[in-house]
Amino acid sequence: KLVPEDLSIIKDATVIYNELEVLWVGKTNDEPKDIKIDSATSRPGHVLTPSIVDSHTHLVFGGDRSFEYTLKLNGADYTEIANAGGGILNTMESTLKAAEQDLYAAAVKRVETIYSYGVKTIEVKSGYALTYEGEKKLTKIISRLKNHFKGKLRIHNTFMAAHAVPSSFNSSSAYLEEVVLPLMKELKNEIDSVDIFFEKGYFTKEDTQLLFNEAKALNIPSKIHADEFNDNKGALLATQLNSLSADHLLCTGADGIKALASSDTVATLLPGTALFLGKELANARAFLDAGVKLALASDYNPGSCHCDNLLLIASMTAKNLKLNIAELWCGLTFNASCALGIDKLGVIQKGFKPEFSLFEVDSIDQITYSWGKNFNRQY
Repeated sequence: KLVPEDLSIIKDATVIYNELEVLWVGKTNDEPKDIKIDSATSRPGHVLTPSIVDSHTHLVFGGDRSFEYTLKLNGADYTEIANAGGGILNTMESTLKAAEQDLYAAAVKRVETIYSYGVKTIEVKSGYALTYEGEKKLTKIISRLKNHFKGKLRIHNTFMAAHAVPSSFNSSSAYLEEVVLPLMKELKNEIDSVDIFFEKGYFTKEDTQLLFNEAKALNIPSKIHADEFNDNKGALLATQLNSLSADHLLCTGADGIKALASSDTVATLLPGTALFLGKELANARAFLDAGVKLALASDYNPGSCHCDNLLLIASMTAKNLKLNIAELWCGLTFNASCALGIDKLGVIQKGFKPEFSLFEVDSIDQITYSWGKNFNRQY
């Protein structure tokens, strides 16, 4: 269990780094004289943190689903919204109709907004086209984002064609065999990880095992949407298949938590989605007390969490999740980087990647205390 002191705050600090790694960090008065420094920048009145990582977003999409939120407020459930023309398939239709350049331009603006909050690594999933050519287009768009923002921020390209089953297929397995698996093989050199929506009415345990085994053969790591609507043993399955992360976990039982605690799989909670859908938050304390590595992410998407501000979501929900300040920031930085399989990121210490977020505040307390206020400054 992390205690608040684990933040290891250093006042009047100096960080020395090159393009590849942090070379030294400590009190300014203790700065070593044997490290050659080409240039220096002073930032009094600022707080430097490890770079924030949003390890779960669905930000490439077309259309607008704001009408669904009104339906939710008026008491409609997931099925009723789908029957009214909402849901993932609604976004699929809008995304397929949209021109590639329009989807790309909208995604660029969304990434820039997220970056403005201090997020330096963003995971972006495909999954809103659900056809062979459509999902190929989305993955190519994410690759374009990666190239466009290279040197400024990191884009992690997650292949999630297994997001829902189009009505043109009579089974999830048929869709998997005809679209998801062959397309994954074609795009293997562009994909950083693969994901699947493992829930009743979407994809089965057998689908998930097949997809992840095929991905493993291609050296592509896996992630999984699990236990959001039911305790369908998704967390347990994630550990058995050595997934990088299991995400959502609103309904995960004791066996799933125990399995996560004895594995390298990160539990990624998405509290903004629970708030947006009016659900109970995940039992973060149970995960942490069991020894699970826990991350927080936004799940920014058009249907179930139309909020792109991870810091806002984390600050609003930390108290009800019963997180202390160290657990909160670890979930936004180091643990979130582990959820993407990124080594040496999320801690400011010698040998780690020199990626930071900079805030114009007197203390880290002010960042989480001031809900929604953007103190981020680019360095």
